[in-house]
Amino acid sequence: MSVLNPVQKRDARHLGMRASENIYQSIVCFILALIAATMVLPFLYVIVISFTDSSVYESGTFYMWPKKWSVEAYSLILRGQGFLNALKATAFITFVGTPINVCANAGLAYMLSKDALPGRKMINRLVMFTMLFGAGMIPNFINMRNLGLINSWFANILPSACGAWTVMVMKSFFSELPRDIEEAAEIDGCGTIRMFVQIVLPLSLAMLATFTLFAFVSYWNCYFSAIIYLTDSNKMPLQVYLSKIVLSTDISEVVDMDNDLKNKVPQEVMRMACLVVVVLPILCIYPFMQKYFAKGVMVGAVKG
Repeated sequence: MSVLNPVQKRDARHLGMRASENIYQSIVCFILALIAATMVLPFLYVIVISFTDSSVYESGTFYMWPKKWSVEAYSLILRGQGFLNALKATAFITFVGTPINVCANAGLAYMLSKDALPGRKMINRLVMFTMLFGAGMIPNFINMRNLGLINSWFANILPSACGAWTVMVMKSFFSELPRDIEEAAEIDGCGTIRMFVQIVLPLSLAMLATFTLFAFVSYWNCYFSAIIYLTDSNKMPLQVYLSKIVLSTDISEVVDMDNDLKNKVPQEVMRMACLVVVVLPILCIYPFMQKYFAKGVMVGAVKG
């Protein structure tokens, strides 16, 4: 019976540990794949149904890849006046609200990051107070009414244009920027606004991209505030339009359809196509901002 020398014993031990690690990693990857499948498959189902031809769908046979492609549901939705009105409302709220949100939060956060600001501690307390306590739905509605913003898209933009949590995180980031850069700019005669625009903001691209994405998604998914503050059905955003389609028993009442097209496309296919149309812009934007998002999520983290 051969006896292993110390080197052989060490190598055997390393091989055993490596085999155990490989088994562990395989199990973890398998579990993560199952979790990912539970998230991807429902969305894949929505896409497949939305592109499935009516005759195939009505046969009751489901395929993971459309047996017969059709874009008829998308054609009906995209040329409907109701969808175009909702898209116009969502586009205005999103593309006007996002810059206002980012500018308001970044401006206030940069101001609060300066120790020389008079009343800085009191303003900080007031900002934190709004994070812990809210006025409530009825006082907010009365406030919007007194401002004359009822049935205005700005009623969906201004209440969420500045958030306490966002301000606190941005303030933490601005406080960590090297003070030497700003002092050098001050010596060269750079004013506060110019310094903020030309020096501070370019150094904060990852943070700004992250919160721009947050603001974009928030405004694009505007729903509850639209129901409260908007009274004109033609001004309702996409999420309200989508909810009507999903909950309606007769989609032809929501989507502008001719009588001859009423039964041409199944209602479930129409619902799935509308879901894809509403979610698609977010899916298209995220990959381009992912590299900034990965850095920006750590903004304001405590460093050891």
